[in-house]
Amino acid sequence: MAPQVLLPYLCHLFSRPRSYRKMVCLPAAALALRRWLGIGLFVLLCLRLGYAQEKKVVKSKVGEKVGLPCCHEIPSSESLQNYRVYWQKNITEVVLAYAAGKRISDHSSARYENRTEIDPRNLTLWISSMEILDNGPYWCVVQHLRSSQNSMVVCNEPVNLFVTADFSEPNLTAEVSADSCESTELVVMCSSYGGFPKPRLSGALNNMSVVWNASWVTESNLSPYNITGKLSLNVTRDANITCSVEYNGFTKSTSLLLKKTNDCVLPTVAPSYNVITASSIIIVIFVLAITLAARYLPRHVCSHCCKCQDSVEQNVKEGTKPPVSSKVTSETSFV
Repeated sequence: MAPQVLLPYLCHLFSRPRSYRKMVCLPAAALALRRWLGIGLFVLLCLRLGYAQEKKVVKSKVGEKVGLPCCHEIPSSESLQNYRVYWQKNITEVVLAYAAGKRISDHSSARYENRTEIDPRNLTLWISSMEILDNGPYWCVVQHLRSSQNSMVVCNEPVNLFVTADFSEPNLTAEVSADSCESTELVVMCSSYGGFPKPRLSGALNNMSVVWNASWVTESNLSPYNITGKLSLNVTRDANITCSVEYNGFTKSTSLLLKKTNDCVLPTVAPSYNVITASSIIIVIFVLAITLAARYLPRHVCSHCCKCQDSVEQNVKEGTKPPVSSKVTSETSFV
């Protein structure tokens, strides 16, 4: 509606009583309500489809028996005879099929023969003696048989099955490629085989991470893997190395002590010219000091001894002289 037409219409509308205005606005409100309801239903439908397509995950190992849950459980008031159940792999391969309570084996894969069974209540598919080829997505399709001509799909949901095969314990070996007094060069090999899925190698040298030059061998994407890692090291002392094979959340490790093989004694290094010169000077000074001491000390000792002897003799002579005071006394008395 053009502005010149819309403005008189609004003025005319708001000039009417309020009750009339409410009646006029009702169709617009109903339209908005229908629009929001449509958006809400669309969002709910998308969420439902998203949850319906969300895949469940089941993990197992080769040789084990595993159960794949179905998306429907038969009520206690009914039985398997009221349903048609299909378990399929990759949509094209029929694993197990039931119709009106009877197993249909005409179109089932021969690889699952005598290895599968179904729970009659919750429709869980049980697979025994797991193989690597069992790895992949599975679908549980359930139809309710209302009549012989009419059926209704109750559910159709996928389940992802991951099958793991254990690797052998890593075989860790070391070979000396070069050797010297300072270091030993080693080529370390780590290998493991017979596992699934594709693994990765990790390692540590004295608790320090190392990177392996790894290679894999397998016949196909659903066949066991063999893995080999190579590492070149220069060892200056004994060290401990660890090799780990990691696959689908599992780890197998092996350690090996690497020894430095050649501990030779280093040759004695001859002293340099400066050392010889300094040593000679020290020796000459020491000899001169001894010579001077030998010449000076005897004279000093003899002169000291002579002085001591003269003083002793003088004391002896003085001791032998008669006392002067007594002589004077005697002469006085005589007079």
